[in-house]
Amino acid sequence: MLTTAAATTSGVPIQIQEVEKVYLTKDGPVHALAGVSLDIAPGEFISIVGPSGCGKSTLMMLVAGLVPVTSGQIRIANQPVTRPQTELGIVFQDAVLLDWRTVLDNVLLQQEIRRLPRAPLEQRARELLAMVGLAGFEQKHPYELSGGMRQRTAICRALVHDPPLLLMDEPFGALDALTREQIAHDLQRLWLQTGKTVLFITHSIVESVLLSDRVVVMTPRPGRIEEVLTIDLPRPRRLDETERSDFTRYTTHIRRIFRAQGVLSE
Repeated sequence: MLTTAAATTSGVPIQIQEVEKVYLTKDGPVHALAGVSLDIAPGEFISIVGPSGCGKSTLMMLVAGLVPVTSGQIRIANQPVTRPQTELGIVFQDAVLLDWRTVLDNVLLQQEIRRLPRAPLEQRARELLAMVGLAGFEQKHPYELSGGMRQRTAICRALVHDPPLLLMDEPFGALDALTREQIAHDLQRLWLQTGKTVLFITHSIVESVLLSDRVVVMTPRPGRIEEVLTIDLPRPRRLDETERSDFTRYTTHIRRIFRAQGVLSE
């Protein structure tokens, strides 16, 4: 059985120190991020919200080591990020499954790439699939699944090798409202049971408050941290709690920030 976050925290700390990112393009430099500093504790669930183009996805790519910082430093588990990181899982908006592989074999792609023993990872893959409601679908192919089922498969693939860090870039953005609500519920349950450090990129204010320990609110480009809100609500959080006053005071506050920035109109 998978352990619970209450019993053990398996995540890693992240330190983001005065990070700037400038892209050099044919039309001149594009200043994506400016002076971003953030400490993330092991096992913490952090959401990044902000307007389009504010550098949210860039920040995730910098943490993953997929693109270099222009200045500043990022450290994971006290080690500087200077190249692509391998001890993490990444989930993108598109599930990016291989159509010729079954659901189980898509999840076990990590096992093949990393040349890990199959038996223990297959057991873990089956446990993860069961936890997100995909027991019995192990031998189906992606074209036989709904969009939500494909995204659940992608989440399991990101977790099967037991990484301490999970990076998620708009993972529910292509899903309908009902499906994304259910997968948000599944993700919260997975996180509570595994204790990973999660960096979650989203446009959804409600989603960020529902899932997170803290919500990082970004400014328009160049992206800076406008405010970091600690979400002091009990867990697990249910979808029917999103209309309660103690929940809406957080979403209302974030919307006020975006109105002040001119991102949202009155």
